Amino acid sequence: MELVKSVGHPAELWALIKYKFLGGKNVVIPKVDYSTLSSGMKRCYQLLNQTSRSFSAVIQSLDDDLRPAVVIFYLVLRALDTVEDDMTIPLREKIPMLQQFHKYLQLAEWRYMDSQEKDKAVLEEFPFISGEFRALKPVFQDVISDITRQMGSGMCVFLEKEVDSMDQWDEYCHYVAGLVGIGLTKLFMASGLEKGMEQEEEEEAASRRQGSSNGDHNSSVVLGLSNSMGLFLQKTNIIRDYLEDSLQDREFWPKDAWGQFVSELKDFQQPERRREAVQCLNLLITNALGQLPDVLQYMSRIHNQSIFNFCAIPQTMAIATLALCYNNPEVFTGVVKIRKGVAVALIMGSTNMDNLKAIFAQFAEEIASKVDPSDPSSAETIAITRRVMDLCSDTHPYSGTKQSPLSPSPSSAASKVPLITGATALAAAMATYAYWSGYWTT
Repeated sequence: MELVKSVGHPAELWALIKYKFLGGKNVVIPKVDYSTLSSGMKRCYQLLNQTSRSFSAVIQSLDDDLRPAVVIFYLVLRALDTVEDDMTIPLREKIPMLQQFHKYLQLAEWRYMDSQEKDKAVLEEFPFISGEFRALKPVFQDVISDITRQMGSGMCVFLEKEVDSMDQWDEYCHYVAGLVGIGLTKLFMASGLEKGMEQEEEEEAASRRQGSSNGDHNSSVVLGLSNSMGLFLQKTNIIRDYLEDSLQDREFWPKDAWGQFVSELKDFQQPERRREAVQCLNLLITNALGQLPDVLQYMSRIHNQSIFNFCAIPQTMAIATLALCYNNPEVFTGVVKIRKGVAVALIMGSTNMDNLKAIFAQFAEEIASKVDPSDPSSAETIAITRRVMDLCSDTHPYSGTKQSPLSPSPSSAASKVPLITGATALAAAMATYAYWSGYWTT
C-alpha cells in the first residue's frame, strides 16, 4: 500500500525499495542479535515493538550498552505516561502513583493490572522492565530513576490545572518531553560514547565559574539544548494530534493561543471556525519552530554516529510533520501524517550535519512559502523560518555561498557527503538528491 502511495514520487519509491529490499534499513538501523539477550530483555524489546515500532527501530541504531539503557528508559517513561493518560484512574490514586513511580523500579513484584489504556502491557508486565532496570550499570540507573521522579512530579502539576499560558505550555512540555531529552543526554555521556560532548560541557562550566558573578554559573548549556530537543518533538505531537485529543476530551493546546480565536478549544472542529482554527494552528507551529536554533546547536555537538542518527531522525520527522500541518485545515478533520516514503527517505538521509541542515532549510522554506500575509502570526513565521534558513545557509542551495551536499546531482552529492560507509553515503545522497529534485511534495 505504501508503495502505491509513492508511485507518483519516484524518489520515495526508490527509497522504500532500497530500505525494505536492498539492505538500506540494516545500514542505518542495524539488527539487534536477540540470541544474546536475557529472557527479560527479550520481553522488553517485544514491549518496545508493541508500544512504538518507529522508536523501536531508531533505538536499535544505538551502540554498545547504551542501547539497553535507552530501551529501559523508554519503557519506564512509557509506563509512567500510561498512568498519566489513563482517564479511568481516579486522581486520588493516580497522583500518588506518579509521585512514587520511581520507587517502583526497586520493587521486584510491582505491577498495575487495572489500566484501560492501549499500552497497559507495560504496566501489567512491569516486573520485566524493573528487573532489567536493576541489571543496568548504577550510573544508568541513577539517571533513569531521577528523570522518572522529576517527570512524575511534574505530571501531577498539570493533572489539576489547565495549560493556559505559553510559558505553561513550555513547562508542561518540559516535564513530559524536555526531561526525556535531558535524561538521554546524561545517558549518552554516562555511556562514554559522547566524551567529546562531556568535555565541552565541562569546559563551558569551568568558563562560567570563572567569568560569572551572578550565581548562574552552574547552569548547563547542553542540558538546556537537550530540553529544546524534547520540546520540539512534544509540541509537534500536540499540534498534530489536536483532533484525536479533542475527541477524548484532552486539551494540550495553550489557552493563550486558542483563546484569541474561540471560547472553547473544541470549537475548532466546527467548519465555520476553520479559518480561526488554521490561524491558531499556524501560531503554535511558529512557536514550535522557535526551538530549532537550539536543536541545530545540540546536533552539532554530537560526535558518535549512532547517537547522531538516533537524535536526528525524530527531529527531521518533526519538521516534516509541521511543514505538512502548516496552514492545513485537515488537522481539524482527520489524521495528518507524512507518507512512509518521505519517512524512509528522511531516515536514510539524516546521517550527518550537512544533510540535517539541508533538510531543515528545505522544510523551513516550504513553510515560508505557505505563509498568508493576512495570518496574524505571519511576520513571526517568516522571521523564524528565515532564521532557520540562515543557520543552515552553509548547505542551503540558495545561499549563494557553498553548494549544498544535496545538490541535484547524485554523483556530486555522494562525493560531498561525509563517508560513514559507502552504503550509508549512497543512501543519504540518493534520498536527499530526490528531496532537492522536488519529488518530496505532498
